Amino acid sequence: MGAVGTAGAAGGVGGSSFRTGDVDEARVELDARYYANRMDVLEGERRPFAARFDTVALGPLVIGDLSCGADVRMSFGELGAYHLNAPLSGTMEMRQGGGPTIVATPAEALLLDPAGDTYLDRWSGDCRTLSVKVGAAALHDRLGRLIGRPPRGPLAFAPRLDITRGPGLSWVRFARQVAAETLAGDGLARHELVAAPLQEALLNGLLLAADHPWREALAHPAEPRRPAPVKRAMDAVRERPEHPFTSTELAALSRVSVRRLQESFREYVGMSPMAYVREVRLDRVREELRAAAPDEVSVSEVAWRWGFAHQGRFAAHYRKKFGEPPSRTLRAAR
Repeated sequence: MGAVGTAGAAGGVGGSSFRTGDVDEARVELDARYYANRMDVLEGERRPFAARFDTVALGPLVIGDLSCGADVRMSFGELGAYHLNAPLSGTMEMRQGGGPTIVATPAEALLLDPAGDTYLDRWSGDCRTLSVKVGAAALHDRLGRLIGRPPRGPLAFAPRLDITRGPGLSWVRFARQVAAETLAGDGLARHELVAAPLQEALLNGLLLAADHPWREALAHPAEPRRPAPVKRAMDAVRERPEHPFTSTELAALSRVSVRRLQESFREYVGMSPMAYVREVRLDRVREELRAAAPDEVSVSEVAWRWGFAHQGRFAAHYRKKFGEPPSRTLRAAR
């Protein structure tokens, strides 16, 4: 039978230690901590199944030290979150969305996307892995804050991450240390004044360690910095994205003319001020849809709350930015 020891959680921070020799109990635990799944011990496996799952929840992240003791296979639907598997020993053979099988090893971690059915064809019995779930909306928003504008299009990572040296190794060590401190239950990692900066640092670190289209811009920020009028307008939009801003109002808040603000936005942000308002609102809509239950809200209700009055145009912009209709995001929410 399974044995679960769970420490109390506060402010979105909590830890759990789980042990079981029952495959169904292990499946239910991973469903609760990560994703709905199917799990089977591979045919011919003689080693006893002995799951050891130590997990911590840190806001938009779930960090786990996981092992099964026997060769198993698993299948998932779309994850709906970014996911990193970094084996400390053994291997994991995975594929996603019709792509080829990729093997995660102690030398090379595997980064999975939110979209695409996911299969773990073989999780070796000797594999102990750092398994990290990262909320897609939180990571997308973090990237936007770092580059100073909402990123256009989905955030797509290269699937492989070198964890033998450099930023990859540093990030894995950092994540393990944060998880250990949180699981201990009585350290500073559980205090809200410490937990929030740790979560932000983990998101920042992953964006710096993994390969994606904005990595170079993050590693080597461009100068000069955005002028004060642009920053004032961006800050106002991020504080109240639901507000019915106009170009005239944003220009007044920025203390420049409408024409000057539009020119500055195109030069330093790469879009018009009103396009920026739309991008921020789309991010907030996606964040709320991902956090909601399908029977609690409707897409139109959320869109209206964030300032989208025309549902057809909203849906078209949403699909273009995130690669899926908003209704699909809501259906995938748990």
